[in-house]
Amino acid sequence: MSNLCEEKHFNAFYLSHVKAAHNFAFYKCGDQSKSYDLVQDAFAKIWENCSQIDYSKAKTYLFTTVNNLFLNVMRHQKVVFTYAKEAPYRDQTNLNPEYLLEEEEFKTKLQKVIANLSAEQREVFLLNRIEDKKYREIAVLLNISQKTVEKRMSAALKAIRSQLDGIKI
Repeated sequence: MSNLCEEKHFNAFYLSHVKAAHNFAFYKCGDQSKSYDLVQDAFAKIWENCSQIDYSKAKTYLFTTVNNLFLNVMRHQKVVFTYAKEAPYRDQTNLNPEYLLEEEEFKTKLQKVIANLSAEQREVFLLNRIEDKKYREIAVLLNISQKTVEKRMSAALKAIRSQLDGIKI
């Protein structure tokens, strides 16, 4: 009898069942990325609870977990849709639709520009601008000098500005 808490047994279990679990999740939700998320979350739950799961029942546990995770997502969507249906004309932003469309287009363009940065530049930019970390904190976190952080951030901002036509960041 195998123990799921042993990495080699867990890896073997994962490799032998990931495709079937993904197909099951895809059948349930009809979305590739969501189905991968459901399967990964299910395997994470199995790993967290490996000591309590009998190896012979692990496959059943996997598919039950995928199904339960899917049902949780659907319940959440139902609540969101119910709320939206009850207040369809409530404009929470009080902004005109044209502005909202432009803002969405800008966000998409910014995400593409950030994705095109080098991995080092992107990491420093996101740590500073999204997580509000200081250059000193980033340097310690990444085990590099503060000057290196400044250089990467400067290069990232320069690249972003050049691709976004002079928008201030």
